Amino acid sequence: MSEMANTDPEGIDGVRMSWNSWPRTKVEASKCVIPLAACISPIRHHPDIQTLPYAPLRCKTCASPLNCFARVDFTAKIWICPFCFQRNHFPPHYGMISETNLPAELYPQFTTVQYTLPNPSINPQMGVDPNVPTALSPSPVFVFVLDTCMIEEEFDYVRSAMKRAIGLLPENALVGFVSFGTQAHVHELGFSDMSKVFVFRGTKEITKDQVMEQLGLTVPGRRGPGASAAAAYQHKGMMPNGFPGSGVTRFLLPASDCEFTLNSLLDELQTDQWPVQPGTRASRCTGVALSVAAGLLGACLPGTGARIIALVGGPCTEGPGTIISKDLSDPVRSHKDLDKDAAPYFKKAVKFYDGLAKQLVSQGHVLDVFASALDQVGVAEMKVAVERTGGLAVLAESFGHSVFKDSFKRVFEDGEHSLGLCFNGTLEVNCSKDIKIQGIIGPCTSMEKKGPNVADTVIGEGNTSAWKMCGLDKSTCLTVFFDLSSSDRSNTPGTVNPQLYLQFLTSYQTPEGQTLLRVTTVTRRWVDSTVSSEELVQGFDQETAAVVMGRLASLKMEIEEGFDATRWLDRNLIRLCSKFGDYRKDDPSSFTLNPCFSLFPQFMFNLRRSQFVQVFNNSPDETAYFRMLLNKENITNAAVMLQPSLISYSFNSLPQPALLDVASIGADRILLLDSYFSVVIFHGMTIAQWRNMGYQNQAEHQAFAQLLQAPQDDAQMIIRERFPVPRLVVCDQHGSQARFLLAKLNPSATYNNAHEMAAGSDVIFTDDVSLQVFFEHLQRLAVQS
Repeated sequence: MSEMANTDPEGIDGVRMSWNSWPRTKVEASKCVIPLAACISPIRHHPDIQTLPYAPLRCKTCASPLNCFARVDFTAKIWICPFCFQRNHFPPHYGMISETNLPAELYPQFTTVQYTLPNPSINPQMGVDPNVPTALSPSPVFVFVLDTCMIEEEFDYVRSAMKRAIGLLPENALVGFVSFGTQAHVHELGFSDMSKVFVFRGTKEITKDQVMEQLGLTVPGRRGPGASAAAAYQHKGMMPNGFPGSGVTRFLLPASDCEFTLNSLLDELQTDQWPVQPGTRASRCTGVALSVAAGLLGACLPGTGARIIALVGGPCTEGPGTIISKDLSDPVRSHKDLDKDAAPYFKKAVKFYDGLAKQLVSQGHVLDVFASALDQVGVAEMKVAVERTGGLAVLAESFGHSVFKDSFKRVFEDGEHSLGLCFNGTLEVNCSKDIKIQGIIGPCTSMEKKGPNVADTVIGEGNTSAWKMCGLDKSTCLTVFFDLSSSDRSNTPGTVNPQLYLQFLTSYQTPEGQTLLRVTTVTRRWVDSTVSSEELVQGFDQETAAVVMGRLASLKMEIEEGFDATRWLDRNLIRLCSKFGDYRKDDPSSFTLNPCFSLFPQFMFNLRRSQFVQVFNNSPDETAYFRMLLNKENITNAAVMLQPSLISYSFNSLPQPALLDVASIGADRILLLDSYFSVVIFHGMTIAQWRNMGYQNQAEHQAFAQLLQAPQDDAQMIIRERFPVPRLVVCDQHGSQARFLLAKLNPSATYNNAHEMAAGSDVIFTDDVSLQVFFEHLQRLAVQS
């Protein structure tokens, strides 16, 4: 249901653009209002992508790989690069090529191909410090960081989730374990006869060198206490030569070797035993625990695909990363506090996590955060480290809630429901010479690779044409913003190539340790919008444009002080409608919008009301969490976050899409709302009464039983496909949980005009304007001379 019926809008390339035809000049581009942007899902699965068993042939000037848009001279055995027009000779092993005998990368339908690369032991391209010995371990690495400051019940939930996860890990996956409360404890798993723990004070910041020293991790070349065990692992082919092995065999063990040790350790582990005075919060040193985990991985396995999985049950109150004092009478910071600069710990904590992010990126490691608590735990502060390393984030109310339990299980599952977690990725973008790259919004870090195609203006992670993605998965999607060079080129037909080219190169490591390079080359048309805007209009992608605006507005709200997102969105929408609408000056009734734009105002209406723009009623943690997912998910999913989908079920018709409007509520209908973060099944009044009377259990009311079951089945289908697992809300008209639906509907019926409504529908108590009123204002402002 989430994909457009049977058609795949992303195709083989996984690329969608706000504009599929581009104006020629910077001035014309600025008149288009919506930025020139491409949203790319770099490792999305598609059955038609060919994997080639060799390395790509690259242009000797700009290094872009050979692709199906290159011009080939088969007699002279030469190909011309479409990016820099350099003539390149084919090497001898391409000697057999002809028009009837092409290599896969030259087939016109293979605009995306994948190459298998030899595994380098050190690859400076990967963004890993070349001075550090690196082990590209063939197995994924997981370090669990477990909060012990919890009530017994929550602690039982999280322990059983961890045991289940360890049972699902591949046998060769390396596992490490850190627990924390008032202090941080690193558990030595390679010493199973007696549990051995290294304790770190929770009050002070700790460097990677201090972690290495305290854990007794040997310096390469010096034989330490664990060297003989390391030799045994080396013999098994698990570690490269010359590698600081003792740490690996003491603290990080294959799941098959340490499953029993870990399970017994979890059984014996208790909640934090330090006394908590009445009226105070528990001492929780989240920051120190994460620093220690990062230091451990940095010492043992730099450059290897590894994840730190933090399970956090409350706010950090101790040491670096503290977000709140221990005094319970101090409330955790709110949006208002952040606006007024009245959150004394916030900036310092963000700075700490920014430093942690840099360390993890240089090591090539990922931070995942699973936060379950009724109050905030500091996701807003941790966001920078999670997002820059491409980590996962899940926010739930309890470790016993299905949102946490099912999402956590999905991380370790194999098969069709696996997330396809990959490691150590880099993305490079090549483009035609008049195009400049402003930056990326999404889970990555700039690699500061300068070049002629890097723009002066920066959006998100900018000043570069290459980015690091320590962690990425099947649904990872990045938004690349482009600018045009200001030179107004001679637009005489024939002198300029009518096509522009963009190329995305993604190298990444699979969980099996194989390095792949995916090369996607796409072309679009330049159009002269001063002559006719028809082709420009036809190439507008409303869904992608809405998501791009949502991501940009969220970013601006975070980095620009006093930024008014609602006004900014309104102004841009009015400008867009003025430019592309059909109307007579100063006559609102004459206004019409081309079908290519007709859904866009509705998207903007819902974006203005969404949790990305309206932070009232959400905590900073929730807002940070929502924005992280908006920035990372593919277009289809992100569009559902902005504008939920609504399906109506009734006796007299098949399930069908309904308007996202209060008028869609009917006493004899069931509605299914998918707003991405939650899935709501809403029973009309009459349906709820019949269900309460048990009609569905009577043989003669089979149809009613089927009607009740249909939305349940569809909801389960949505939930199975999605990560994080959405919250399922089942509610009845006029019930307390009905607010989950009403908050998302267009308030066309409020207490002001309730008398006009059909019987059985509902009203919304709000002063918000309805879509109709919004559209009337828009028409009036768009046609003003």
